[in-house]
Amino acid sequence: MIDKEQILLLTQGGLNVFSHFLGFEVNLHRNFRSPFYDDKRASCHIFYDRKSSSYKFYDHGDTAYSGDCFWFVATLRSLNLKTDFPKVLKIIVQELGLYSLYDGERCSEGKVATPIQKSLVIPSSKADITESKEERPYSFEIQPFDDGLLNYWAHYGIQEDTLRLFRVRSLKRYESISSDGRKFELYGSPTEPIFAYIGNGYVKIYRPHSPKIRFLYGGRMPATYCFGMEQIPTKGDMLFITGGEKDVLSLYAHGFNAICFNSETAQIPTSIIESLQLRFRHIILLYDADETGVRESHRQTENLAEYKVLNLSLPLSGTKSEKDISDFFALGNGAKELKELLAKMFSDLYSQTMMMLRSCEIDYENPPDISKSVVAVNGVPLGTQDNLFCITGGEGTGKSNYVGAILAGTLGEKRLPIEKTLGLEITPNPKGLAVLHYDTEQSEAQLHKNLGKTLRRASLTAVPEFCHSLYLASLSRKDRLKLIRESMDLFHHRHGGIHLVVIDGIADLIRSANDETESIAIVDELYRLAGIYNTCIICVLHFVPNGIKLRGHIGSELQRKAAGILSIEKDDNPEYSVVKALKVRDGSPLDVPMMLFGWDKTEDMHVYRGEKSKEDKEKRKTDELIGVVREAFRKPLKLTYQELCEVLMREMEIKDRTAKKYIAYMKEQRILAQDTNGNYQKGELCRT
Repeated sequence: MIDKEQILLLTQGGLNVFSHFLGFEVNLHRNFRSPFYDDKRASCHIFYDRKSSSYKFYDHGDTAYSGDCFWFVATLRSLNLKTDFPKVLKIIVQELGLYSLYDGERCSEGKVATPIQKSLVIPSSKADITESKEERPYSFEIQPFDDGLLNYWAHYGIQEDTLRLFRVRSLKRYESISSDGRKFELYGSPTEPIFAYIGNGYVKIYRPHSPKIRFLYGGRMPATYCFGMEQIPTKGDMLFITGGEKDVLSLYAHGFNAICFNSETAQIPTSIIESLQLRFRHIILLYDADETGVRESHRQTENLAEYKVLNLSLPLSGTKSEKDISDFFALGNGAKELKELLAKMFSDLYSQTMMMLRSCEIDYENPPDISKSVVAVNGVPLGTQDNLFCITGGEGTGKSNYVGAILAGTLGEKRLPIEKTLGLEITPNPKGLAVLHYDTEQSEAQLHKNLGKTLRRASLTAVPEFCHSLYLASLSRKDRLKLIRESMDLFHHRHGGIHLVVIDGIADLIRSANDETESIAIVDELYRLAGIYNTCIICVLHFVPNGIKLRGHIGSELQRKAAGILSIEKDDNPEYSVVKALKVRDGSPLDVPMMLFGWDKTEDMHVYRGEKSKEDKEKRKTDELIGVVREAFRKPLKLTYQELCEVLMREMEIKDRTAKKYIAYMKEQRILAQDTNGNYQKGELCRT
């Protein structure tokens, strides 16, 4: 009888079923359009359900279309899942060719399923799994994990949910054919258990307590066997390459990403490393501490030198019970101890950068000689993790003090009142994650002075250990970016993460702000770093914006990539500066209140002066929309409703619903008018 659970085992929890019937390889991190109706927006996705240990379909547009792979096939073929369930199973078996576990099972009327011929391979310690080219049948019987079996894995910190996620099962029986054609059976026992790493059309058997044969291979192994590849995220900081599956599992159980190939002696494909290099900041070899592991880790590091693959050595004796990362955890070590080893490795790696940092970091207790000050452009951190945030504006608007107020809000464990942070709510930093401030424009003396004001605003007398204010004006442009990139990595590992990064003077990282190639490259690199380190990077741009648009190629790139943009300008009242939103993640910047701040002699710093009036906000909104409409109707005299929506969405970086809301508002305010055919044109206010 065809079994539902066996189908799930053969199809990676149903994931392969979805890919087959959808007609494309499923990306778990990307939505797609529904196959059940005319879906204009990609609102469907596949997710892993830990409760059922299988993948499921979910439609945000219509939640009635949700379920596992069996529901999906039944719905797609207009079958009743309950009454036609056997038929659904047969369709899946036939279309995906899943005959290997169904010897003699009739999958359709008048036909007997021919089992896929699968092979059993028993390689030597140096054999590569790709050497097996035959296919011979194999079968196995799964049994539940009991306490004794789970205790074996728990010794390394591995729990049952991790085993199920990686498709590791306990076997009661395993049957196959030997290389000389003889059928054999193996039975698991409490003293000699059998575990299976189940792949798509193949299986790798692991017998940890067997005195003779610990590993067996059934079925045709893939050209490149790579365990754990399906479970790693799309991007991250570190990826370990280990010597075996158990090491991958133990690392995952302790919060680290890892994969392994067939063995430490297998050659790692450069094509895979090239792909992984785009997704992870560091690829680290973590092989065994025995003679073979040490030799092979050095060999692989040399072969992959052009990809800057790192090698981490474990402080283990190299004996049978103390040689790999699983043993490292079994000896009582945890994620903290492994992170300490990594921190030391990165300190050694960046020793030259450390010397540069010492010469660049501000020594607050030993102020530099007073020199002629230069007006600086500073930034404000308003954004989300994994994103860029931009602040722009002209000289003399108080940006230095504004960014100082924001930095002050990141130095304490509790949130500062908005009066202290000039009207913004700044997320505090109770864990003491790194706060990094890179300045490419100010003099050393001015940066020291501003740092003092930041400390006073935060009610501190000394610079916290996690705060680093770095003076980069004396370095070359190439060295500035190198130092930023490597010190972010260093401080990320030293302080357990990065809370906030401010780059004051992003244009000084490239030769010209109007060089399109350089502008794209620097913004892409900073966006990548924000994602890798899960932090917000504030980019300060020294340009006065043109309406709601930033100037120069670097401004255009930031406009496109940044999650939010603020502009600081002088108010009509010259004693105040006004903060305007040019771009926000949700909604429109024109709906965000305009905040005021100004100098207070008593406090000897800038203070919050509240929001501008509703009338001022409406006037700004009207003026900006008039500018957008005039630009939109410069060539075409008329636009349809949909065309106008697209123009507003593109020019103002807003969503569809906000664009429609603005069209209604502009009709009401006579900024837009309609002809007899319903097309839009400039209204009365745009002609004055």
